[in-house]
Amino acid sequence: MRQVYFDNAATTSIHPRVIDRMIEVMRDVPGNPSSTHAVGRKAKSLIENARKTIAKQLNVTAGEIIFTSGGTEADNLIINSCVRDLGVEQIITSPIEHHAVVHAVEQMENQYDVEIKLVDIKACGSVDLDSLKNLLKASAKKKLVSLMHINNEIGNMLDIDAVSQLCKKNDALFHSDMVQSVGHFKIDLQATPVDFIAASAHKFHGPKGVGFAYIRKNSKLRPLIFGGGQERGARAGTESVHNIVGLEEAFKISYENLDQDRKHIQQIKDYFKDSLKAKVPGVKFNGNCGDNDKSTYTLLNVCLPVPPEKNLLLLFQLDLKGIACSKGSACQSGSDQGSHVLNAFLSDEDKQKPSVRFSFSHENTKDDVDYTVDVIKQFIEEPAFSAS
Repeated sequence: MRQVYFDNAATTSIHPRVIDRMIEVMRDVPGNPSSTHAVGRKAKSLIENARKTIAKQLNVTAGEIIFTSGGTEADNLIINSCVRDLGVEQIITSPIEHHAVVHAVEQMENQYDVEIKLVDIKACGSVDLDSLKNLLKASAKKKLVSLMHINNEIGNMLDIDAVSQLCKKNDALFHSDMVQSVGHFKIDLQATPVDFIAASAHKFHGPKGVGFAYIRKNSKLRPLIFGGGQERGARAGTESVHNIVGLEEAFKISYENLDQDRKHIQQIKDYFKDSLKAKVPGVKFNGNCGDNDKSTYTLLNVCLPVPPEKNLLLLFQLDLKGIACSKGSACQSGSDQGSHVLNAFLSDEDKQKPSVRFSFSHENTKDDVDYTVDVIKQFIEEPAFSAS
């Protein structure tokens, strides 16, 4: 059976160069990075070189990069410590954040009685900046604003420069989950004064289980995990050297090939969008994902005109045909509650229709698109479902 992978927003394949580099490190560098002998120092030097590689690309200092197990840990470290250690009394966020932020914020509300304010969401699924401005001005409480750069379900892009300026003007801390943008967009954290970001290697063809937090210097955040003094005291535990080096290699490759890959992936997205419009009358594109100026080039979230009696069968049929995609975030797959992101702004009518996220990488082809669109078209047009 043909296999088509359109779920790159959930995770990407590991680049062959990354695998080779990780194997090399696992084979040749057995030392503990905290050991002071030559073997340990070699492992430590690999970690510090990786830190410098990332810092240089993001235009920050190496000491501001803290390696974590991924984006979720980075988000939790930042949000928790801002409340516990920096005296944040109010968190301003949105109802369409990743669950790593949504549930971390809920925990802060329950544990520390922090006040939570939600910005308004426009009909297109974007953050209403006027609402943010009003919330920032509404009280003198110390605030943390936590808004993701690119929404992982609908691809809407936050005007991160405008938000950072609003936060700076109102003396608020600004955290942005950049899991869907690091490795896919050029980011200059000096030009855009964000205080904290989170990133994850497996979103840009690196290994799972490793990521990093950017923590602006002198922020005085304290760790979530206590023990040794690893990661400049910000995250205890022996570092996973091969994973960190794998992250570095994937990071380098993504920025070496950024323009070329972006051009190819944008063409795949546009071809997918045009093919659906031509072959599936009534198709809609959720949020701003149909607008290339307001969304990432890496995904489409599609609302399909499927009869109600066939709704629940769509993803099953796509899977039977070898097509990997998602009804939303992979972190909530299996839930029967639907997408909290789509529920925040879709009309009642569109909520009754199946919405599917297709997300792309440099490995996808137009043949993948043709096959997928034909499967969707056939499914919609068939009077009765058939698993054959």
